[in-house]
Amino acid sequence: MPDTVTIYSEIPDTDTLGGRLSRARDAVGLSAAQLARRIGVQSSTIQAWESDRSQPRANRLSMLAGVLNVSLSWLLHGIGTAPSEEDEVELNESVALQLDRLKRLHQETADIIMQIERDIGRMAAN
Repeated sequence: MPDTVTIYSEIPDTDTLGGRLSRARDAVGLSAAQLARRIGVQSSTIQAWESDRSQPRANRLSMLAGVLNVSLSWLLHGIGTAPSEEDEVELNESVALQLDRLKRLHQETADIIMQIERDIGRMAAN
């Protein structure tokens, strides 16, 4: 027996197609609306796929795999290239940094507003 590892040697992801689709979309940081625009369907169609109320046709499955950077076999059967957890960690760090920056900008804006209000008050007093 050869000592090789294949995609079939892995433990399959037992989630549904919709669950895998939702996780892959989250891993790349896309909203349902953004994903829908990229592959040319309605947001409600993405939501139906993710909730397993319907399934994408073959051409859409192929597009989804490409946009979401996962293998078609992983989307369909849970075997193969799944979303990278490292990408998710990087995304979380990126969002945290953006939030910190936004908080600083918010504080700076508040400081400028207070300064302008003081200046207007001084101008009105003259």
